[in-house]
Amino acid sequence: MLSHTFRFFMTYGLSVSLGSLALAIPLSAQPLPGTAPLDDPSDQAMAMVESIDAYLMKAIADAPADRAKQWVVDTSSVEAYAKSVAERRRQLAGIVGLSDARPVFDGPELIATTKSPALVVKSAAFEIQAVRWPAVSANGITTIWGEGLLLSPVGRKPIATVIAIPDADQTPEQIAGIAPGVAEGSQFARRLAESGCRVIVPALVDRDDTFSTPLSGQKTNQPHREYIYRPAFQMGRTVIGYEIQKVLAIVDWLSREELNPSVGVIGYGEGGLLALYAGAIDERIDTVGVSGYFGPRDGLWQEPIYRNLQGLLQTFGDAEIGSLICPRKLVIDKAQGPQIAGPPAVRDGRRGAAPGKLLPIDPVAVGHEIARMNKLTGDLPPFVHVVNPEDGQPVSEPVLKAFLRPFGVSVAPLDPAPPKPTGAAGDPRARQKRLVEQMTAHTQQIVRDAEKARAVFMQPVDLRSREVGKFLTSVEPFRQRFDREQMAILPPSKDAPRVRSKRLYDEPKFVGYSVRIDSGNGIFAQGILLLPKDLKPGEKRPVVVCQHGLDGRPENLADPKIDHRAYHQVGVKLAERGFVVYCPQNPYIGEEKFRVLSRKAGPLGLTLWSFIVFQHRMTTDWLAGQPFVDKDRIAFYGLSYGGKTAMRIPAVIPRYCLSICSGDFNEWTWKCTSLDFRSGYPGTHEYEIYEWNLGNTFGYAEMAALIAPRPFMVERGHRDGVAPDEWVAYEYAKVRRMYADLKIPDRTEIEFFDGPHEIHGVGTFAFLHKHLNWPEPGGAK
Repeated sequence: MLSHTFRFFMTYGLSVSLGSLALAIPLSAQPLPGTAPLDDPSDQAMAMVESIDAYLMKAIADAPADRAKQWVVDTSSVEAYAKSVAERRRQLAGIVGLSDARPVFDGPELIATTKSPALVVKSAAFEIQAVRWPAVSANGITTIWGEGLLLSPVGRKPIATVIAIPDADQTPEQIAGIAPGVAEGSQFARRLAESGCRVIVPALVDRDDTFSTPLSGQKTNQPHREYIYRPAFQMGRTVIGYEIQKVLAIVDWLSREELNPSVGVIGYGEGGLLALYAGAIDERIDTVGVSGYFGPRDGLWQEPIYRNLQGLLQTFGDAEIGSLICPRKLVIDKAQGPQIAGPPAVRDGRRGAAPGKLLPIDPVAVGHEIARMNKLTGDLPPFVHVVNPEDGQPVSEPVLKAFLRPFGVSVAPLDPAPPKPTGAAGDPRARQKRLVEQMTAHTQQIVRDAEKARAVFMQPVDLRSREVGKFLTSVEPFRQRFDREQMAILPPSKDAPRVRSKRLYDEPKFVGYSVRIDSGNGIFAQGILLLPKDLKPGEKRPVVVCQHGLDGRPENLADPKIDHRAYHQVGVKLAERGFVVYCPQNPYIGEEKFRVLSRKAGPLGLTLWSFIVFQHRMTTDWLAGQPFVDKDRIAFYGLSYGGKTAMRIPAVIPRYCLSICSGDFNEWTWKCTSLDFRSGYPGTHEYEIYEWNLGNTFGYAEMAALIAPRPFMVERGHRDGVAPDEWVAYEYAKVRRMYADLKIPDRTEIEFFDGPHEIHGVGTFAFLHKHLNWPEPGGAK
């Protein structure tokens, strides 16, 4: 009877030595030992994307029930309730990115020029002035200003101050009744002023794309709100947060003002979103009105990307946010909100915008969300008034009646004579340009400060002792935080993985198998395993995991019949050098299909990396258990998006004993936020690339710290357009210094070569042989 080892190698078709006898065993048609047959004819890459999509859609559907389990509040009294939800308010503020200081000011400034006076309207009931106010500062200097209109009653003390927020595609002038575009009954700023309120109307960043052109000259059709959102998201901010800051800056001023009347916030569409969030976060707001917005958020992934909020649905739907307004008053107008089809794929030769649309609001679904909200506040006094508009118009008279009732006043009859401007008004287009430029400039200032912020963030990491042991102890909390918050860990599967395989290749020096590893949660890992034929019985070889880039497949690296211009058969060459090679399929494939995964994952507190980490953990666990693998010598080598993987996955999977980043290493924060670098992501279609607040926490040097003291290498072509050589060298200098501080400078290298975005396979191959302790071809074994 053949020994177990002999049968094992017969099955693989590998060369087996029995004394002086060498037998060439023919390849069996059976799958890899210990695996079941893989007879699934479907496209494994697209099936992988579909399985992740199914996982996410189920998680979205389950989110309200999951939130209910964790939403524990004390409704025994108003005071107890306020105390029990205080942390929720802070959490919501963090999700929208309220991280910047708001300047203190005495009152809004009047905006006037020699052509346009500040006074826009003077009537018997009220006057309108163009105003601005400081909203956000950086390094003690105001960088973002609120700007809009101030409507003040004439000859009487205002009964309340109301911040009236139009939709993003409405101007303050329209809801104040001095510009066409909004029906008279819905000119709610005007109606409130006629009723005796002092009204402040902030202008919002709109959905046009006129000013969405980076300094680098890339032509993009991103709406202004998306153009601001992208780099801001990387820095832990959002356009929603910036505009809430404008609202809360007014609330700050009103809380200091001697007049100090009651404060209300009311908005329509995007303004309704801002009113809801501002009222939930700040208890100084007495009454909140939301029109054309409130409802379930299970379709958030379909809405415009600038509404994306990382982790929102883990804790908050509109019901939970609205419940934070209790016991103050909340008026919900069930009128339809704005409906947009989203930006076209191409407009006037410009492209790159993320898909996203605003669909009609389902009144029944709104009713269910309101019922869920009321359930959250238990026996506390009723605080919600719901209006079903008979004429379908938003913010109509019944809504304003309900909104003003807590202030003890009624809605004044609509003045048949609309307000008339007294002179030339300001230019809304020029104002819009200022709004866009101020927010982008503020984000760029945060980017300039980011290196210092990351240094402060990583300060507890011990490099001063120059002892690897102390360094590892100090860096471990950061690895866990990176894993938990940036990678966003998936819950483990309760069931053991199921492994299947099928033979693909039989080459002179290796055999190849397609391998699929299924978990119990529906997520699976798949790749191609290459086994050298000269494996000896009982021998354990080092493994190189070779990772493809964007829209790639394992075949691009492992198929001996494919010589891809970027990968140059790297998996084949390494197998021929005697390494066991595994080329995984990563799910960044299918263009829009995979990008939508990130939209669905983000509000759940997950990322695309959540699934990639899960897959690589399954894969490395399986590899480590194979009889031909040395579990302590499993290396990672990735190009492009595979290079991004090389920075992130070994950082959280210590089983990878070294990592090589090819064609991706650079100053990652600059890459994601720069407006003057032509290959920067703000001007491309790759909207999924952004990672919440990564710029203030983990750049590539910091990720390399999570890989250290394991060997780490960068492969860089001079003509690779991913980033300039200078960016790469600048960021790598930090890595080299870190390894020098740890007294292990020989464990890190960078190779510059005269080539494009590709695997070079010279210095990196030598690095693998050296640190995996495997002889170069021709050396003694």
